[in-house]
Amino acid sequence: MHDIKAIRDNPDAFEAAWSAKGRSGAAAEAVKLDAALRAAQTALQEAQARRNESSKLIGMAKAKKDEAEAARLMAEVEHLKEVMASAAQTETEVGGQLRDLLAALPNIPAPEVPKGEDEAGNVEVRRWGDPSKLPAGRLNNPKDHVDLGAALGGMDFEAAARMSGARFVVLKGQIARLERALGQFMLDLQTTEHGYVEISPPLLVKDEALFGTGQLPKFAEDLFATTSFDLDRYDEEFTQQATKIASALDSLSDEYRASLKHLLSEDHIHRSVQNALERSHWLIPTAEVSLTNIVREQITDEAELPLRMTALTPSFRSEAGASGRDTRGMIRQHQFYKVELVSITTPDQSEAEHERMIGCAEAVLKALELPFRTVLLCTGDMGFGARKTYDLEVWLPSQNTYREISSCSNCGDFQARRMDARFKKAGEKGTHYVHTLNGSGLAVGRTLVAVLENYQDETGRITIPEVLVPYMGGVTHIGGAA
Repeated sequence: MHDIKAIRDNPDAFEAAWSAKGRSGAAAEAVKLDAALRAAQTALQEAQARRNESSKLIGMAKAKKDEAEAARLMAEVEHLKEVMASAAQTETEVGGQLRDLLAALPNIPAPEVPKGEDEAGNVEVRRWGDPSKLPAGRLNNPKDHVDLGAALGGMDFEAAARMSGARFVVLKGQIARLERALGQFMLDLQTTEHGYVEISPPLLVKDEALFGTGQLPKFAEDLFATTSFDLDRYDEEFTQQATKIASALDSLSDEYRASLKHLLSEDHIHRSVQNALERSHWLIPTAEVSLTNIVREQITDEAELPLRMTALTPSFRSEAGASGRDTRGMIRQHQFYKVELVSITTPDQSEAEHERMIGCAEAVLKALELPFRTVLLCTGDMGFGARKTYDLEVWLPSQNTYREISSCSNCGDFQARRMDARFKKAGEKGTHYVHTLNGSGLAVGRTLVAVLENYQDETGRITIPEVLVPYMGGVTHIGGAA
């Protein structure tokens, strides 16, 4: 969310930034709506002041028995009431339009973010590791994780499809254990070596939480909801059923009929539907939502910052915007595990915290000895709420390329404004918005894919990375002797 005053004071800067993210004309639209809103507010305030003054003068005119003046003033008051009602309606309508616009506008890229329309404009920052030094580096035609998992009897997409549809998988045996080992290792690394506090957060959240981190309202189609009503269809069906219900009641006793009429009344049913809607929740697309919202509507003392939190949770994504992409295997799933990193900082800490966070994510890949590269995303490839984003891309032998495995973003005060998350400096009366950062440390499923593919040998046996052997109960290979 953006400060309309800042847009009003510097519209050209906002226009340039939003144009770079594909949203040209937004600054002018916001300024126009803001001017209309302030005009309506001024008209309302002036009409209220004139009405109050005229109301006082009516009493004075009546006291003087000046009936003509009293009548004129009363007519003026009635007119002012109409002016106030019109101004109030305009204020409500335009205010809603402005709020909706601001809620749908992306964050402003940091000055150092490269300009570009898509991933072709991203800039590689560094590389680590040599793919040729891993077991798969000696193979001419390394297998992908799907074939490896199936041959080992540990990856079943068909069984998952029968119960859940596409983009799900059933993991079995040692591969299931390897997935668990990876998640536990990542969590232990971030908590014991990097100072993140482990959190076990809710997996179901309300609209407000997803609005706070920027997934709603813009990306609702990419989420899973626990309750969903088609209200138009509901209204139509309610009308159709009402007549049938009324005629059926005629055959019942008076007492029973009276009871059912209450339960089936329009007000009661509409109330029940509204209650159900209010009880509905969304499955988290990432633990970023739960962790970041811990500070929503809170004022944190500056001395407590930075807050560093981590969680290992399932994530749920409909992948509505990724139709046809990565349909084979575990790269793009509806349900997957991820270790999330979230930092809450002051504005002067956030840039350094961002560099620290990407280093913490890189440490996982280094410990697993998986080759990767770090990429700075351009303006056109960044997420909605990000001010600056680094991606980590791990080497996948079967694709002969690097694929994203982590994304670490500095959101500045963008999410904090949507959540009303603030901090207070010692000795100051006022408060300031915090800065929020989030990143994957790492996506567990994609890391499993990278381990299987990079550590395969010519027989399809998988060597377990050394740091994972304790988490695997001493097992050093999958598909061969321990």
